[in-house]
Amino acid sequence: MNKRRVVVTGMGAVTPIGLGVDEFWKGLLQGKNGVGLITKFDTTRFDTRFAAEVKDFNPEDFLDKKEIKRLDPFNQFAVATALMAMQDSGINENGTDKEKFGVIYGSGIGGMMTLEKQHWVYFEEKNPHKISPFFVPMMISDMAAGQISIRFGLKGPNYATTSACATSSHAIADAFILIQRGSADIMMCGGSEAAITEMSIGGFNAMRALSTWNDRYREASRPFDKDRNGFVMGEGAATLIVEEYEHAKARGAKIYAEIVGIGLTGDAYHITAPSPSGEGASRSMQAAIEDAGIRPDQVDYINAHGTSTPYNDLTESIAIKNTFGEHAFKLVISSTKSMTGHLLGAAGGVEAIATILSIMNDKIPPTINLDNPDPECDLNYSAKIVTEKKINYAISNTFGFGGHNASILFKKAGD
Repeated sequence: MNKRRVVVTGMGAVTPIGLGVDEFWKGLLQGKNGVGLITKFDTTRFDTRFAAEVKDFNPEDFLDKKEIKRLDPFNQFAVATALMAMQDSGINENGTDKEKFGVIYGSGIGGMMTLEKQHWVYFEEKNPHKISPFFVPMMISDMAAGQISIRFGLKGPNYATTSACATSSHAIADAFILIQRGSADIMMCGGSEAAITEMSIGGFNAMRALSTWNDRYREASRPFDKDRNGFVMGEGAATLIVEEYEHAKARGAKIYAEIVGIGLTGDAYHITAPSPSGEGASRSMQAAIEDAGIRPDQVDYINAHGTSTPYNDLTESIAIKNTFGEHAFKLVISSTKSMTGHLLGAAGGVEAIATILSIMNDKIPPTINLDNPDPECDLNYSAKIVTEKKINYAISNTFGFGGHNASILFKKAGD
């Protein structure tokens, strides 16, 4: 039986370097740096005082005032990007079978800001009756999927993914599988994160995962550089609308790219560190290539997980070499986290959009701040330049704490 083809027909993004897909892409090509000093709380006692915050986001552009009070920022970002993606897709809501239109939408952490605020509400008076009745639905990670489903009346498959940094790539992969098997014709998928909070920054500092370059914070996100010393926290969201190819064609949809392969693996190694050999990441990429039915040497670009941590960048480079052999030195790699910071559960969605736009425009965004390449990271990372290259196939990699690996393989649109 022939598998149903799956294409991307709508996109929306809220990122530290731009609101909306056009501004995001413009920022990527300009090498825009989204990192700045944290404005959300007093960082005086924190080891890290900077992050990649979303700028100029006005929730009133997307939600009414009552809704805003009842939605954690991660939910606000999610709904905003869903509205963008729906408008972008040109879907006729009244002419669409909503029982075949679903939502899979994730968050690595969920409503962390709400959790912290309500924690203090309780502990100030030790009175549980002071806790907001909206506390739980504002906090839980699945509520982005729920809110989007309710907003548009989407009655198809509806749930959340949570797999740390691989969260929204798993959402895209699940949406792809459900459409392939005929459980849905259209899926809205992606991820959202708003975790620049005291407990998040303090917690990641405690495990020594974040960069502490407070005097050089603009240069702190530096994937594959020998001086890298941790990731930079980011926030934002991305929504993709994926659709069965014939369904999209029948309604005259614009098609951004086709999803042709997914690779999902587990390291089974450590709670935070990747397998030193990169074998889990390698198997993930290999599985995506095999799923697509192409040769490794047909892949032109990899949007790397590229977190700017000592272990990830090295093991991902090893994994790419093990997967592609000599071709690893011919394809181009870049890490857009050098500009956006690490959006945790939203990273896969934002980077899927970056990968798709790279394919469409035959342009690969730079890896900024890559001043002194690690000798062991010896591939072409599009260091500080936009690389112009014909791209027919590209992979977006995301790897999460717990050993979760996801690779999504996209193909240029067209028969």
